[in-house]
Amino acid sequence: MQRFLRLFAACLCCSWGLAPTPVYAAAGSKKASRKHLPQDTGFLNRKIQFGGTTRRYQVYLPEDWNADDHKRWPIILFLHGRGERGAEGMWQTQIGLPAQIRDHPERWPFIVVMPQCSLDRTWTDHDMLAIAIAELDQETAEFHGDPARTYLSGLSLGGYGVWELAEQFPNRWAAIAIAAGGIFWSYAPDRWLQASTLPAEYAKAVAGTPVWLFHGSEDNVVPPRQDELLFTAVKNAGGRIRLWIYQGLKHDCWTRAYNEPDLPRWLLSHRRDAREAPFAEHVSIPMHPPAIRLTPAQLDSFSGEYVDGHGIVVVTLFRQGESLYQKNQHGEMAELAAESNSVLFYPNGSSFTRLSVERDSLGRVAALVLHDDRHEERWERIRQPLRTHLQSE
Repeated sequence: MQRFLRLFAACLCCSWGLAPTPVYAAAGSKKASRKHLPQDTGFLNRKIQFGGTTRRYQVYLPEDWNADDHKRWPIILFLHGRGERGAEGMWQTQIGLPAQIRDHPERWPFIVVMPQCSLDRTWTDHDMLAIAIAELDQETAEFHGDPARTYLSGLSLGGYGVWELAEQFPNRWAAIAIAAGGIFWSYAPDRWLQASTLPAEYAKAVAGTPVWLFHGSEDNVVPPRQDELLFTAVKNAGGRIRLWIYQGLKHDCWTRAYNEPDLPRWLLSHRRDAREAPFAEHVSIPMHPPAIRLTPAQLDSFSGEYVDGHGIVVVTLFRQGESLYQKNQHGEMAELAAESNSVLFYPNGSSFTRLSVERDSLGRVAALVLHDDRHEERWERIRQPLRTHLQSE
């Protein structure tokens, strides 16, 4: 047995001695083809050395970003709100622009740099803004950001920081978008004493840069009056400014704002140093479209049970008086209203969700297609009378 083991060990040694040649060949082949290997895109963890400390942050690269083609990419510097401050470098990807990129990456063909403000600091602190600019510079250089298409955006506390960067670097940005921001900081209430002069100072800095502001009409954290004053100041300075006020929304207007399909297209339509005529737009956006009145017969035409692709009843629609209601498989009730004879919405629910009506060749309701800002589902109508207990509801 011992003789056998010695012989087996000798064979292994011989085989190991022969191994290096193919291993080195494989390594050389891998090195030669390294640039063709799949590359990291999406949300990437990043670091930067600043002031003797390591700062963590995030950068987003679109899926078709390619290191080898040296294509210049539009790039956005995004500043988060108060609740996303920290040091781990990732919380800032949870809401606002990063969240919408996850839902609709096809809408956002941008490199997006996402710094993180320290927990005990604010975006109006000089060193926090300096770090944000340093991170933008680093990512612009490494990932081929386009200086002529560099955009600035932020929400809430980050909106305060955006206005500071817009004033400090007035010639750097191709366009600016801010949700629920302003220049009258809640932690510096004395700034309101300059309400007659301060907006004009910022307006002068951004007069050559298109600005799109979003605010909720019921915002009790950052009063919409801030954006009203800034809108007037930029308009008077001959700038390009849009102000959209979302009726009924409180502080979180950014979910709706960054979900606007026109926002990324609007950003891309602007380049730095482009000469554009003065423009001012002030729009009030209702939370829901106006409902049209349907007759009882029209409401009854929607009544019935609707099943998913597996034949499971998902919702039941029925009329009560002059109103239409939905009952889901969990027994939860919701009122429906008509945007048109072929589109329904939830007047007490999400502003994004719609039910599109499909009809057969006879004009009868055949199916409902639910679609929101992320997906859609088709529910086919069962051709049978409603159950007795639903008729009595």
